[in-house]
Amino acid sequence: MNPLSDRDIQSTTLANGLKVVTERMPHVRSVSIGAWIASGSRLERGAERGIAHFLEHMLFKGTEARSAEDIARAVDSIGGNLDAFTSKELVSYNTKVLDEHLPIAWDILSDLVLHPTFDPEELEKEKGVILEELKMEADNPEYLVHELFVKNLWRGHGLAQPIIGVKPTIQGFTREMLVAYHERIYSPANITITAAGNLEHPRIVDMVAASFASRPTGRPIPAQGAPDLQAPFVLKQKRTQQAHLYLGSPARPIADDTRFSWYILNTILGGGMSSRLFQNIRERQGLAYAVMSDLMTYRDTGCLAIYAGTSPETLSRVIGSIMQEFRDLKANPVPAEELRRAKEHLKGSLMLSLESTNSRMTNLARQSIFFGRFFSLEEMLQSIEGVTAENVLELARESFLADRLALTVLGNVQHLGLDRSLLDC
Repeated sequence: MNPLSDRDIQSTTLANGLKVVTERMPHVRSVSIGAWIASGSRLERGAERGIAHFLEHMLFKGTEARSAEDIARAVDSIGGNLDAFTSKELVSYNTKVLDEHLPIAWDILSDLVLHPTFDPEELEKEKGVILEELKMEADNPEYLVHELFVKNLWRGHGLAQPIIGVKPTIQGFTREMLVAYHERIYSPANITITAAGNLEHPRIVDMVAASFASRPTGRPIPAQGAPDLQAPFVLKQKRTQQAHLYLGSPARPIADDTRFSWYILNTILGGGMSSRLFQNIRERQGLAYAVMSDLMTYRDTGCLAIYAGTSPETLSRVIGSIMQEFRDLKANPVPAEELRRAKEHLKGSLMLSLESTNSRMTNLARQSIFFGRFFSLEEMLQSIEGVTAENVLELARESFLADRLALTVLGNVQHLGLDRSLLDC
């Protein structure tokens, strides 16, 4: 074992390659602990599309030692939370409990990850559940326009495909496929354990080692090439009351040195109630109820994406208003007062988010997997403070280019005669 220490953050790598990272928070009584698998939907191909998400569901359906009901009762009996999610690049299984119940919670969590049974009867029932989830999302135009936007933005790449999968692949999953995928992906080479709260690092390492030390290292998941960012202009006819749009421009990967400048740019543009898009499009013009921007960042690519929902008749005005903000951000440095407001918003959001053990546990995983190092709160706050108006201006000029913008609109828009000339910035 090779321990590495940085203040209250400690990291130990077991002999089989599994990494254990903890952060001690002695002022709380809870502990959050999670198992993070460095895979996700971007790695899936062919008949496996959606398998990471499907397997995540199946791990809660019973292990060699516990039924699904046993798992639920055991967690409830200690007042804990047990959760999981699948993203494009990660799968997480995590629990939050009182510090005194950590051994029980870890026993349940590690049992889920290591010893699922993939019962054939439960498998068939879960297909029905996930197909209903798929139908639910298909009834949501915000979900549909997002998936259509991503599909065309990164066309032909794993990032373009939906996390949930598609109906034919979901229906085609077998127990043999799940077992083979679990054996291939859920190995120490691809797993990081993170924990935060009232804990002692050596105790966490001992617990994890007792569960995982005998597991062979396995093969690391091979890296996938970066996608070629497309700039499609897509209009999808659908009978809806609103026209839903996603408009995106290129951004840098998650660990890029300019990331704090991107956070500031996103905050100024559409990251809160005082943002330019919210104030202009919603408050001043009354054209939309929902308008916002978001950074979608991954290991090797990124996109600054804007969402808005408006009536078809005002769609051109909304797009024109977004273009006007792009032009202004490219032409003029952000005023000092606005830059200060964005920095304080970011700093406040960051500090508040890191008050919980679950957020700290998640932050450890993100830093370990994507950055390979750990950043103190002070270091992150200093990085936010270091962003200048010139930094933001440079990013706007780099990203907001008419031939690099991607637009997807979903709604009753067939008759509007929209074309790419709208994206003049």
